[in-house]
Amino acid sequence: MLEKLKENSILYDFYGALLPQKQREIFSLYYEDNYSLAEIAQHYGITRQGVHEAVKRSEKKLQSYEDKLGLKDKFKKTEHVLTHLSKEIDKLILKFDQNEELITQLHMMKDEIKKLNQ
Repeated sequence: MLEKLKENSILYDFYGALLPQKQREIFSLYYEDNYSLAEIAQHYGITRQGVHEAVKRSEKKLQSYEDKLGLKDKFKKTEHVLTHLSKEIDKLILKFDQNEELITQLHMMKDEIKKLNQ
């Protein structure tokens, strides 16, 4: 269940803006603010079943966007590559610690990688 929560939250970060406003609000209240179905239903004046269906519809739409666009998977792959590059730069820094000019360049590269990873 926790994995599903995490997955839906990540998909929402990437594609939430593509959902209709009311679905976006309901999804956010349910997943990000931890409101119950009853609390959301009361807030919007609809049934718990209506809220549940809106959440499920949103989940399907978000997954559909990911299936078509793949932004989450591309992001994870990029993050993995950047982490690997950072580790390789660390190895080079240790190996060539006597070459100050190279070390300076390698540190600048690591700083750029950190910026990309934020």
